[in-house]
Amino acid sequence: MLIIPAIDLKDGKCVRLKQGRMEDDTVFSDDPVATAQHWVNEGARRLHLVDLNGAFAGTPIHKPVVEAITKAQPELPIQIGGGIRSLETIEHYLDAGVSFVIIGTKAVQEPKFVEQACKQFAGHIIVGIDAKDGLVATDGWANVTDVKAVDLAKRFADAGVSSIVYTDIARDGMMQGVNIEQTVHLAEHCGLPVIASGGVTNLEDVRLLKGHKGILGAITGRAIYEGSLNLREAQILLDQQL
Repeated sequence: MLIIPAIDLKDGKCVRLKQGRMEDDTVFSDDPVATAQHWVNEGARRLHLVDLNGAFAGTPIHKPVVEAITKAQPELPIQIGGGIRSLETIEHYLDAGVSFVIIGTKAVQEPKFVEQACKQFAGHIIVGIDAKDGLVATDGWANVTDVKAVDLAKRFADAGVSSIVYTDIARDGMMQGVNIEQTVHLAEHCGLPVIASGGVTNLEDVRLLKGHKGILGAITGRAIYEGSLNLREAQILLDQQL
Protein backbone atom coordinates (compact mmCIF):
# COMPACT_ATOMS: atom_id res chain seq x y z
CA MET A 1 0.00 0.00 0.00
CA LEU A 2 1.22 3.46 -0.90
CA ILE A 3 0.87 6.92 0.58
CA ILE A 4 0.40 9.18 -2.43
CA PRO A 5 0.99 12.94 -2.09
CA ALA A 6 -1.53 15.15 -3.87
CA ILE A 7 -0.50 18.18 -5.86
CA ASP A 8 -3.62 20.13 -6.76
CA LEU A 9 -3.02 22.73 -9.45
CA LYS A 10 -4.94 25.98 -9.60
CA ASP A 11 -3.78 28.99 -11.59
CA GLY A 12 -0.30 27.49 -11.82
CA LYS A 13 0.05 27.08 -8.05
CA CYS A 14 -0.11 24.15 -5.64
CA VAL A 15 -3.27 24.53 -3.53
CA ARG A 16 -5.70 22.59 -1.38
CA LEU A 17 -9.43 23.08 -1.44
CA LYS A 18 -12.04 22.37 1.20
CA GLN A 19 -14.80 20.05 -0.03
CA GLY A 20 -13.88 20.91 -3.62
CA ARG A 21 -14.85 24.58 -3.39
CA MET A 22 -12.65 26.57 -5.77
CA GLU A 23 -13.22 29.74 -3.77
CA ASP A 24 -12.03 28.06 -0.54
CA ASP A 25 -8.41 27.37 -1.41
CA THR A 26 -5.13 27.52 0.47
CA VAL A 27 -1.97 28.13 -1.56
CA PHE A 28 0.92 25.98 -0.36
CA SER A 29 3.42 26.66 -3.12
CA ASP A 30 3.80 28.64 -6.32
CA ASP A 31 6.30 26.06 -7.62
CA PRO A 32 4.61 22.68 -8.27
CA VAL A 33 7.81 21.19 -9.74
CA ALA A 34 9.72 21.93 -6.54
CA THR A 35 6.79 20.58 -4.51
CA ALA A 36 6.92 17.32 -6.44
CA GLN A 37 10.65 17.07 -5.78
CA HIS A 38 10.07 17.68 -2.07
CA TRP A 39 7.66 14.76 -1.78
CA VAL A 40 10.00 12.52 -3.75
CA ASN A 41 12.75 13.46 -1.28
CA GLU A 42 10.37 12.47 1.52
CA GLY A 43 9.92 9.00 0.05
CA ALA A 44 6.93 9.30 -2.29
CA ARG A 45 6.65 6.39 -4.74
CA ARG A 46 3.79 7.88 -6.73
CA LEU A 47 2.29 11.35 -7.18
CA HIS A 48 -1.33 12.36 -7.62
CA LEU A 49 -1.84 15.49 -9.72
CA VAL A 50 -5.16 17.28 -10.19
CA ASP A 51 -5.81 20.02 -12.71
CA LEU A 52 -8.49 21.87 -10.74
CA ASN A 53 -9.06 24.50 -13.40
CA GLY A 54 -9.29 21.70 -15.93
CA ALA A 55 -11.89 19.84 -13.89
CA PHE A 56 -14.22 22.83 -14.05
CA ALA A 57 -13.36 23.84 -17.62
CA GLY A 58 -13.71 20.31 -18.97
CA THR A 59 -10.34 20.52 -20.70
CA PRO A 60 -6.76 20.43 -19.37
CA ILE A 61 -5.36 23.81 -18.33
CA HIS A 62 -2.06 22.83 -16.70
CA LYS A 63 -0.42 20.68 -19.36
CA PRO A 64 2.88 22.63 -19.28
CA VAL A 65 3.15 22.25 -15.49
CA VAL A 66 2.40 18.54 -15.67
CA GLU A 67 5.01 18.10 -18.39
CA ALA A 68 7.58 19.94 -16.29
CA ILE A 69 6.93 17.59 -13.36
CA THR A 70 7.16 14.43 -15.46
CA LYS A 71 10.35 15.68 -17.07
CA ALA A 72 11.87 16.31 -13.63
CA GLN A 73 10.70 12.90 -12.33
CA PRO A 74 11.07 10.51 -15.28
CA GLU A 75 11.15 7.35 -13.13
CA LEU A 76 8.24 8.22 -10.85
CA PRO A 77 4.72 6.89 -11.49
CA ILE A 78 2.42 9.90 -11.81
CA GLN A 79 -1.35 9.93 -12.08
CA ILE A 80 -3.31 12.93 -13.31
CA GLY A 81 -6.97 13.89 -13.18
CA GLY A 82 -9.05 16.94 -14.04
CA GLY A 83 -10.65 17.75 -17.37
CA ILE A 84 -9.76 14.49 -19.11
CA ARG A 85 -12.62 14.10 -21.57
CA SER A 86 -10.97 12.88 -24.80
CA LEU A 87 -8.69 10.13 -26.09
CA GLU A 88 -6.40 12.83 -27.48
CA THR A 89 -5.87 14.26 -24.00
CA ILE A 90 -5.08 10.82 -22.60
CA GLU A 91 -2.58 10.20 -25.38
CA HIS A 92 -0.94 13.58 -24.78
CA TYR A 93 -0.48 12.92 -21.07
CA LEU A 94 0.90 9.43 -21.59
CA ASP A 95 3.29 10.71 -24.25
CA ALA A 96 4.39 13.38 -21.76
CA GLY A 97 5.43 10.74 -19.24
CA VAL A 98 2.34 10.40 -17.05
CA SER A 99 1.73 6.78 -15.98
CA PHE A 100 -2.01 6.88 -15.30
CA VAL A 101 -4.86 9.17 -16.31
CA ILE A 102 -7.94 9.49 -14.15
CA ILE A 103 -11.33 9.68 -15.82
CA GLY A 104 -14.00 11.12 -13.55
CA THR A 105 -16.97 13.06 -14.89
CA LYS A 106 -16.77 11.41 -18.31
CA ALA A 107 -16.96 7.97 -16.66
CA VAL A 108 -20.37 8.87 -15.27
CA GLN A 109 -21.71 10.61 -18.34
CA GLU A 110 -20.29 8.23 -20.94
CA PRO A 111 -19.17 4.86 -19.51
CA LYS A 112 -18.33 3.50 -22.96
CA PHE A 113 -15.60 6.13 -23.19
CA VAL A 114 -13.78 4.39 -20.33
CA GLU A 115 -14.02 1.05 -22.13
CA GLN A 116 -12.67 2.62 -25.29
CA ALA A 117 -9.82 4.27 -23.38
CA CYS A 118 -8.91 0.99 -21.68
CA LYS A 119 -8.70 -0.77 -25.03
CA GLN A 120 -6.52 1.93 -26.55
CA PHE A 121 -4.37 2.61 -23.48
CA ALA A 122 -4.36 -0.69 -21.61
CA GLY A 123 -3.05 -0.51 -18.05
CA HIS A 124 -3.04 3.28 -17.87
CA ILE A 125 -6.65 4.15 -17.02
CA ILE A 126 -7.96 4.92 -13.53
CA VAL A 127 -11.58 5.81 -12.84
CA GLY A 128 -12.04 8.60 -10.31
CA ILE A 129 -15.21 8.30 -8.27
CA ASP A 130 -16.03 11.32 -6.16
CA ALA A 131 -18.97 10.76 -3.84
CA LYS A 132 -21.04 12.40 -1.16
CA ASP A 133 -23.14 10.14 1.06
CA GLY A 134 -22.33 7.30 -1.32
CA LEU A 135 -23.63 9.13 -4.41
CA VAL A 136 -21.39 10.12 -7.29
CA ALA A 137 -20.53 13.81 -7.86
CA THR A 138 -19.37 15.22 -11.20
CA ASP A 139 -18.03 18.41 -12.83
CA GLY A 140 -15.54 19.30 -10.14
CA TRP A 141 -18.00 18.10 -7.48
CA ALA A 142 -20.49 20.77 -8.52
CA ASN A 143 -23.24 18.23 -9.26
CA VAL A 144 -24.31 15.26 -7.12
CA THR A 145 -26.02 12.52 -9.14
CA ASP A 146 -28.32 9.67 -8.11
CA VAL A 147 -25.71 7.08 -9.14
CA LYS A 148 -24.29 4.95 -6.31
CA ALA A 149 -20.50 4.86 -6.14
CA VAL A 150 -20.42 1.07 -5.78
CA ASP A 151 -22.66 0.58 -8.81
CA LEU A 152 -20.48 2.82 -10.95
CA ALA A 153 -17.31 1.01 -9.88
CA LYS A 154 -18.84 -2.38 -10.66
CA ARG A 155 -19.69 -1.09 -14.11
CA PHE A 156 -15.95 -0.97 -14.90
CA ALA A 157 -14.81 -4.14 -13.11
CA ASP A 158 -14.23 -6.00 -16.39
CA ALA A 159 -13.33 -3.05 -18.59
CA GLY A 160 -9.57 -3.12 -17.94
CA VAL A 161 -9.48 -0.24 -15.47
CA SER A 162 -6.26 -0.18 -13.43
CA SER A 163 -7.86 1.05 -10.19
CA ILE A 164 -10.47 3.32 -8.64
CA VAL A 165 -9.65 6.56 -6.86
CA TYR A 166 -12.46 7.00 -4.36
CA THR A 167 -12.86 10.44 -2.82
CA ASP A 168 -15.32 11.30 -0.08
CA ILE A 169 -15.92 14.95 -0.94
CA ALA A 170 -17.57 15.73 2.39
CA ARG A 171 -14.25 15.00 4.07
CA ASP A 172 -11.77 16.21 1.48
CA GLY A 173 -9.55 18.94 2.86
CA MET A 174 -11.47 19.03 6.13
CA MET A 175 -8.92 17.12 8.27
CA GLN A 176 -11.72 15.01 9.78
CA GLY A 177 -10.43 11.53 9.05
CA VAL A 178 -10.93 9.16 6.16
CA ASN A 179 -14.32 7.52 5.53
CA ILE A 180 -13.17 3.99 6.34
CA GLU A 181 -16.60 2.37 6.11
CA GLN A 182 -17.43 3.60 2.61
CA THR A 183 -13.91 3.06 1.29
CA VAL A 184 -13.64 -0.51 2.58
CA HIS A 185 -17.17 -1.28 1.35
CA LEU A 186 -16.22 -0.15 -2.14
CA ALA A 187 -12.97 -2.13 -2.10
CA GLU A 188 -14.77 -5.28 -1.00
CA HIS A 189 -17.55 -5.08 -3.57
CA CYS A 190 -16.30 -3.41 -6.75
CA GLY A 191 -13.73 -5.97 -7.91
CA LEU A 192 -11.00 -3.38 -8.51
CA PRO A 193 -8.08 -2.02 -6.45
CA VAL A 194 -9.14 1.15 -4.61
CA ILE A 195 -7.07 4.22 -3.77
CA ALA A 196 -8.58 6.08 -0.82
CA SER A 197 -8.86 9.85 -0.93
CA GLY A 198 -10.44 12.55 1.19
CA GLY A 199 -9.79 13.13 4.87
CA VAL A 200 -6.55 11.16 5.33
CA THR A 201 -5.29 13.20 8.27
CA ASN A 202 -2.88 11.29 10.50
CA LEU A 203 -1.17 7.97 11.16
CA GLU A 204 -4.31 6.56 12.73
CA ASP A 205 -6.13 6.95 9.39
CA VAL A 206 -3.27 5.11 7.72
CA ARG A 207 -3.45 2.32 10.31
CA LEU A 208 -7.20 1.99 9.77
CA LEU A 209 -6.72 1.57 6.02
CA LYS A 210 -3.74 -0.74 6.27
CA GLY A 211 -4.39 -4.38 5.65
CA HIS A 212 -7.85 -4.09 4.10
CA LYS A 213 -8.07 -6.26 1.03
CA GLY A 214 -8.29 -4.32 -2.19
CA ILE A 215 -6.95 -0.98 -0.95
CA LEU A 216 -3.95 -0.08 -3.08
CA GLY A 217 -3.08 3.26 -1.53
CA ALA A 218 -4.18 6.48 0.10
CA ILE A 219 -3.93 9.98 -1.32
CA THR A 220 -3.18 12.74 1.15
CA GLY A 221 -2.92 16.47 0.66
CA ARG A 222 -3.61 19.02 3.35
CA ALA A 223 -2.38 16.70 6.12
CA ILE A 224 1.16 16.42 4.74
CA TYR A 225 1.30 20.09 3.84
CA GLU A 226 0.19 21.22 7.29
CA GLY A 227 2.18 18.55 9.15
CA SER A 228 -0.45 16.39 10.85
CA LEU A 229 0.84 13.45 8.80
CA ASN A 230 4.48 12.70 8.06
CA LEU A 231 4.76 11.11 4.63
CA ARG A 232 7.92 9.15 5.37
CA GLU A 233 6.57 7.78 8.67
CA ALA A 234 3.31 6.79 7.01
CA GLN A 235 5.03 4.85 4.24
CA ILE A 236 7.30 3.09 6.73
CA LEU A 237 4.22 2.06 8.69
CA LEU A 238 2.63 0.62 5.57
CA ASP A 239 5.79 -1.24 4.62
CA GLN A 240 5.81 -3.09 7.94
CA GLN A 241 4.33 -6.58 7.95
CA LEU A 242 0.86 -6.98 9.38
